[in-house]
Amino acid sequence: MPDFPFPGASRAGTKFAGAALAVLTGGALWSAASATPPLQTAATPTTTPATTTPPTTTQAAPLQKAALRGEHISRSTFPNKHAHIPAQCYAETSFGTQNACQYCHTDGVYELGLNNNPQAGANPMVGNMQAEYGFGVYDYPQVVNSSINPWINTLRPEELRRIVASLGEKPESWDMQAYVRQDNWALAYTRRPAARPTEWDSGVDSPYRLFPALAPADLPAQDDGFVRSQVQARGVFRDARGWLTGWRAVNFMPYGIFTPQTGSVSGVYVRLPQLFMRSASGAFDLGTYARNLDLVQRNAQGRLKGEKAYVGAAARVPIVRGQYPLGTEFAHPLHYVDLQADGSNPAVSPFPGARARRVKEIRWMYKAREWHPDEFGLSLKEESAPVYANRTQGWIENGTGWLLGGWIEDRAGELRAQTASELTQCVACHSGNARQSDIGQNGVFTSGTGNTIDATWAMPRQFTGAQGWREMDYLGYQAPGAGQAFGKLRTPEPVNRARNVGEYRFFLDHVVGVSLYGDMPGSVDHFLNARITRKAGYSADWPALRAALEKLDPQGVKTAQETRLKLMREFTARGEHLTSGGTVRPELFLPTMPDALETARRYRQVVVTQRYDFGKDVFPETPFTFRYYRTPDTAFTHQDGRPYATGEVVTDRPVNPDPVSFTYGIGVTPTLIDEEKPEEEGGNFVRDYVPFLK
Repeated sequence: MPDFPFPGASRAGTKFAGAALAVLTGGALWSAASATPPLQTAATPTTTPATTTPPTTTQAAPLQKAALRGEHISRSTFPNKHAHIPAQCYAETSFGTQNACQYCHTDGVYELGLNNNPQAGANPMVGNMQAEYGFGVYDYPQVVNSSINPWINTLRPEELRRIVASLGEKPESWDMQAYVRQDNWALAYTRRPAARPTEWDSGVDSPYRLFPALAPADLPAQDDGFVRSQVQARGVFRDARGWLTGWRAVNFMPYGIFTPQTGSVSGVYVRLPQLFMRSASGAFDLGTYARNLDLVQRNAQGRLKGEKAYVGAAARVPIVRGQYPLGTEFAHPLHYVDLQADGSNPAVSPFPGARARRVKEIRWMYKAREWHPDEFGLSLKEESAPVYANRTQGWIENGTGWLLGGWIEDRAGELRAQTASELTQCVACHSGNARQSDIGQNGVFTSGTGNTIDATWAMPRQFTGAQGWREMDYLGYQAPGAGQAFGKLRTPEPVNRARNVGEYRFFLDHVVGVSLYGDMPGSVDHFLNARITRKAGYSADWPALRAALEKLDPQGVKTAQETRLKLMREFTARGEHLTSGGTVRPELFLPTMPDALETARRYRQVVVTQRYDFGKDVFPETPFTFRYYRTPDTAFTHQDGRPYATGEVVTDRPVNPDPVSFTYGIGVTPTLIDEEKPEEEGGNFVRDYVPFLK
């Protein structure tokens, strides 16, 4: 069978050795007839090399596989037609004092020549996504525009509670501690069709066809980060410590999302194709594999020192700047938070980092085709194309070379394949812009951010050395002892490479909150209120925000937030966000036990209602950053012209109504993040943030 790129491929005629890709309009994505994932032709040996360890049963004759089949699906058919715009993007910035936008939308990564389009002003066709709520549209006005906030669960948590009650559920009766300690990953893994577990594709049509071939029974990873199994069938080759599965754990610095405070914590594992595990003689060799993984990591972090190709049997595979080699896989279990989970007590959880035994989702990425960002230059995000996905198998194509897979809890808490609508949320953060010449009748939807490296977040922020190759542990989290309100963090605060300041300090200085929503939990507010006082040498006492909010006083909110921004920068400049050992103060990074359980309880309301399309982040009440507190000189109205009342939930913002304008239907409301205001004067615009660590 001839090889073909699939929809939107950036180079016609690209060849993939080992697995034949067959794209049929409206039908088969590819037909895999080999256990080897797709690779560049030049990288594939013409003969099977000898190995130091005899081939196992996993290298038996390949099975014939059914073609993967997707279809183009219009997003206008989805419950949430704009799932590619995360809920965080709709938050108010408190008069520009809270800039979470920089963590997705900057020019810095683009200017390094590593990936993606600039999104902080350097591309006039995209605009400055820190300065304006410039949400794009498609098929406007036939399709509801994206400046109307669709994330109802986050926007109106009381509505979610009403639906939960209508189902006869009583959240107050749920034992959340017991719930998060139940294992739902192992059962889902057993549902993966019984093909070779060392393959990325089981080859058998089912909702679990592409469920990652990472057995939770083989976890946690060993101290070198490699996942070894005692089951021969799950191994590729063997050393003295077990059967190497090819997977290796990645430990990184999290963003203000997926942290213990937000109620979701991650594990991340990477696997390269077997070619990268072989020495130049063709023998499986752990040292060769470790060197290739190191090259992949340094490439993703802009740390290469002139290397042009991978090593060993992969020596003819060129290193493409800012790109992973074809066949790279990532597995991403997203766990509930269990504050007793630090890896020391398997009865609680085998995982460190407050990672509960129960997972919310299993996410997966597979690099199936080439994508060359250097070819497209400055371009628009593709807002008009449909998604290319499978409705039952839990995967979607992200438009820039990757297959994304997702499995999420059903109503009973077992994992099921995600719908195409739910998977579009993945494309939101794991994608990039496509060349305009690639966008045609069968173009694939892309979304993307400006701060990813080849559509990924974790490896660019991976710690260097041995610390980076181990289970994700959230800055060395250690569970609290008896009578302690908080656990401890044992890893010193990492430093942002370009800014030369602590990465968490930089976050606090610009977001003035603990997540990308700009929220400040009561425990954190209480801690800062006790620490930041005139008596302690600060320019003011930490101001109470609640009073201004309850008085419906926009000017009071503005004054309080400007003071908080100034004081937060004083606080971090004095190093008081750190312990004497240089670790982040746990009060700023970790929730209390009651708060963690309540966060899990609120998320379970989404589970029992299966309303993932309308938001996975649920707060006790609508966050103040989703309410209208604007002064007359910064005001905006509803799209129909009605004025907002102070304190009203912000459901929509104006769009450009001119049908002959290039930006017709696109959002036009300023965020109030001032591009011209210097940081020393309280400015908060960060044009060139780059997520790399020292």
